[in-house]
Amino acid sequence: MSSRLVARAAVIIPAYQEAERIGETVRALRAAGFREVLVVDDGSRDGTAERARQAGARVLRLGRNRGKGAALTAGLKATAGDPILFLDADLGTSAGEAVALLGPLETGQAEMTIAAFPGPARGAGFGLVVGLARWGIRRLAGWSPRFPVSGQRALWRSLAGRLAPFAPGFGVEVVMTVRALWEGARLQEVPVAFRHRRTGRDLRGWLHRGRQWRDIALALARLALDPAARRRAREARA
Repeated sequence: MSSRLVARAAVIIPAYQEAERIGETVRALRAAGFREVLVVDDGSRDGTAERARQAGARVLRLGRNRGKGAALTAGLKATAGDPILFLDADLGTSAGEAVALLGPLETGQAEMTIAAFPGPARGAGFGLVVGLARWGIRRLAGWSPRFPVSGQRALWRSLAGRLAPFAPGFGVEVVMTVRALWEGARLQEVPVAFRHRRTGRDLRGWLHRGRQWRDIALALARLALDPAARRRAREARA
């Protein structure tokens, strides 16, 4: 992997109430050679912005919580690097592994890479959310990714610009994937040794998965009801 490509990249991290781990995440990225690390503080009240700044990130603060898609859109407008990496705030010391996402871009094998986490594709949805996302992407764009809701991605700025503004809520990754495939982009899942918080099986965890399922279902419905989207979905399945 070229150190020049790492230095040219812009890392965009949407963060809400992530004061506990954002510092570790930013420091790991800086240690890996990333020069432009932008944390988009999505209306946090717990010191996320201060911890990110102390760790060496540039911080863009949104006045209120606007959701992940809006934070990614705002971050893209506020950065100049190329390629773009979208990463979660809770990767901690494993964040530096993001360098692996740039390899297929550098060699021309892909225009967007998606991190495949170690172990089974569970975590965020325990099957239900992941299954819905995978079905929707396959139905609309003809591809069945193993990690359809992975938020850890690298892509060229030109592609990111065509995909923005990004979908609201937890549907952002599914819509990003579908629209990138419709653009004719080559996507590749890349094994990366990331570690992040797992959603638990308590009430809070099930409520989180319920919101994910709702947002993905709504995002897929919006795409399916759009006449142009229906045409592109038929072309992708042909």
